[in-house]
Amino acid sequence: MATLDGSLERITYRNDETGYTVARLQPSGKRHLVTVVGKLVGVQVGEALRLEGEWVSHPQHGRQFNVSAWQALLPTEVEGIRKYLGSGLIKGIGPKLAERIVAHFGADTLRVIEHEPERLAEIKGLGRKRDAIVAAWREQQGIKALMALLQSHGITPALAIKIYGHYRDAALSIVQGAPYRLADEVFGIGFVTADQIAQAQGMRHDDPGRLMAGIKYVLHSASNEGHCYLPRAELIERAAQLLEVDAAAIVATLQHADALGEALSGLRLETADDGQRVFLRSLAYAEEGVANAIKRIQVTPSPLLQRTRTLDWQSIWRWLDARLGVQLTVEQQSAVRAALSDKLVVLTGGPGTGKTSTLRALILLLERLGQRYVLASPTGRAAKRLSEATGAEARTIHRLLEYAPAGERQFKRDRDNPLPCDMLIVDEASMLDVVLCNHLLKAVPSQAHVLFVGDVDQLPSVGPGNVLRDLLESWAVTPVRLERIFRQAEGSGIIANAHRVNHGELPQLRGLRDFFFFRQPQPEACAELIVELVAERIPRRFGVDPRRAVQVLTPTHRGPAGVQALNRLLQAALNPPAAARPEKSWGETALRVGDRVMQVRNNYDLDVYNGDIGEIVALDREEQTLTVRYEEARGARLVRYGWAELDELQLAYALSIHKSQGGEYPVVVVPLLRQHTIMLQRNLLYTAITRARELVVLVGDPEAIALAVRNNRVIQRYTGLQQRLRALL
Repeated sequence: MATLDGSLERITYRNDETGYTVARLQPSGKRHLVTVVGKLVGVQVGEALRLEGEWVSHPQHGRQFNVSAWQALLPTEVEGIRKYLGSGLIKGIGPKLAERIVAHFGADTLRVIEHEPERLAEIKGLGRKRDAIVAAWREQQGIKALMALLQSHGITPALAIKIYGHYRDAALSIVQGAPYRLADEVFGIGFVTADQIAQAQGMRHDDPGRLMAGIKYVLHSASNEGHCYLPRAELIERAAQLLEVDAAAIVATLQHADALGEALSGLRLETADDGQRVFLRSLAYAEEGVANAIKRIQVTPSPLLQRTRTLDWQSIWRWLDARLGVQLTVEQQSAVRAALSDKLVVLTGGPGTGKTSTLRALILLLERLGQRYVLASPTGRAAKRLSEATGAEARTIHRLLEYAPAGERQFKRDRDNPLPCDMLIVDEASMLDVVLCNHLLKAVPSQAHVLFVGDVDQLPSVGPGNVLRDLLESWAVTPVRLERIFRQAEGSGIIANAHRVNHGELPQLRGLRDFFFFRQPQPEACAELIVELVAERIPRRFGVDPRRAVQVLTPTHRGPAGVQALNRLLQAALNPPAAARPEKSWGETALRVGDRVMQVRNNYDLDVYNGDIGEIVALDREEQTLTVRYEEARGARLVRYGWAELDELQLAYALSIHKSQGGEYPVVVVPLLRQHTIMLQRNLLYTAITRARELVVLVGDPEAIALAVRNNRVIQRYTGLQQRLRALL
């Protein structure tokens, strides 16, 4: 084992996810540079390092030092300090400001920042930036201490920064004393990583705390699949496999959890006709909350119902027809009357069946009657489209409920401070998961009406539960289905094919002006053809902007025609590297100004939510921020992300079909291949087609299309909402 001291002069390559780095180091007392490689997690240009490792001879790159361990030594020479501060390590200090600070304090610079930060006021023009620099310096020292502990556990620099950002000065003690909290509380760290840290610090394989953490992780993973609970037997099997222990140990842990009670264990064990069910307490609570709110609303008398009983409906229909410029069908009239006469209604129907016209008629009538209403959708994209379609203000559910970003993760609107409305209209209700639905219904006044609008034949929500279908099948709401396709929609190949697929018929693939199919059953060739279509052929023929108007939707994340591979190919074609487009490397992905990106988790502090899509418009290396513009119902909004939050963004040139719910795009391109067989379902293809407004292009294997159409088996989700509703009503 050899030791090498020196100053880091240049970073040639760095993988932010793994920490693997190739760098050039100037050994102490030498003038030449040497190459060093290894997991140099978080090192910066200008730092003095003490490295341990061995010299090796690489067949292509020659002699280099392979690092096994390292220690950062703060630079003491003026030139090293200047490089260190100007490297971007300290947020707010760029090369020019670093030059000024070091010119003033010289070799004493770092000591001044650490021990006499008030002296930074001596730098002319620094002003309020001084406090930010001092805070960033102290944060960096805390992060480095954390990295020193975590570098042997496979924790990347980005995750170490997130851990420190979440716990601040308590980060080290929590990592050492309660590592399983990381899996529950820090986005990006799962049970496997937390378990690795815990066991490296001496945690026994059969420790009860480890077993309980593993059980909760299995239930969290199941919720990501859409389940609200797992049958006891399935949970035991999954947990025993994950934790590599006997099933008896899991059984004993569940018995102990039951004895502790849900308040202490965080688990709810319920007995049903089909056996015992195990819930995360939060999901059981959400299901109960939805069921109780439904009952509360149903049993409360409605002032609106009293008013509508005396209406002259024939006069109302004539008035509405004149205002709308179209004649409402009998189905639409029934939907409007049901929304006014029944407390809870689900309005469902496929594309082109008049849901939007029905909503416009209902809104006009509510305004004529002097009734207060609010419009909401689960996503910003859906709210924007609802506003444009109805001419009325629509908001996302999170904004409607007025989230209070005070660290408590709660909404201002609830049962004690309800929404000021006589009717709540929720569009794209198929996207509602049980947790969000619970928050929403808690805020509905008991006397108000609720209208859920959605297409029950689409895919269910990304989050846990199957709320819309459970509501319909429990008979807790009044169902109204629109089935007649309007004449103006009959000429649309998109709408016709959507209904054909939904009825189990193959789509028409030839002879249409807005629906095309390109046969290419080989995955790699399919991906190449998609890039050619998106970047060249579709824009040339239809005159659309490929970066903003064309959305690729795919069944899977992995594989040559999956989300990840297609995003890399499409980014290279549509937004390649250029000097005028700054970028930030994030693992193997480069996030570049001009890229389309999607938020992949709810971030209440930034007021952005899972599924929001925007465009990167700015990148500031000195401030270590990236700015995304989101188009919303109220106009464009700019959101600034710190480096530590970049794992919440992913490229969005290609999306999974599940993630596209609630969206509508001018052009949709969909790969469908035999290798997607496990995902191919009728409602998946139907959802993809109905996301397009002007053009659908399918690419792949006709047999894959046939497989999707034939497979009408809806994947079972474990939910208890339907039974809870039936028990209450």
